Amino acid sequence: MIVETLVVGDLQTNCYLVKDPATGQGLVIDPGDEAERILRRVADLGIDVAAVVLTHFHFDHVLAAEEVASSVQAPLAIHRADSRWLEEPPPLFRKFIPQPPSLRAGLLVDDDGTLAFGTLELRVLHTPGHSPGGISLWCEAAATVFAGDALFAGSVGRSDLPGGDHDALIRGIRERLLVLPDETIVYPGHGPSTTVRAEREGNPWLQA
Repeated sequence: MIVETLVVGDLQTNCYLVKDPATGQGLVIDPGDEAERILRRVADLGIDVAAVVLTHFHFDHVLAAEEVASSVQAPLAIHRADSRWLEEPPPLFRKFIPQPPSLRAGLLVDDDGTLAFGTLELRVLHTPGHSPGGISLWCEAAATVFAGDALFAGSVGRSDLPGGDHDALIRGIRERLLVLPDETIVYPGHGPSTTVRAEREGNPWLQA
């Protein structure tokens, strides 16, 4: 599996371009801003986009979603628990962006569902707490998980935004992410990649 990271927008969100080298099919994960740049790299890499996937509804992960999905003619996917928040962003977001987009997903996913592209698939792991429908996306074959804003290198996602729940966040990380194989690469929504082993053994938020 080919993974390219594009850091986009004012909040430096990680947008991931994922490709199955055997077929050319792939996904765009969290197109947070800079649609033209994302689309240019999709074309450069020759990705036939099967879906545009959002790990959660927050504005810094979705600002380019509509333009990217429309341009590549692929469905916009999100966990069903975040779908209404995607359509009706909380008023708080106006403090960060005057007109947060109202988007409608064409594909709603659930815990333990799969997103297939080419010969590969990502398993949906519901990891709420940063948002009600926050998800991580695990590719067992590539020993990789895209963790959204649940788990970071040395930290965890904030839970003080609308729909947040710190206890659910920590529980989801422990029960869905830290049980993955040690060597699994963790690609977070912001910042550098890490591994499950590194976070299980050294993340200060997960040591209690």
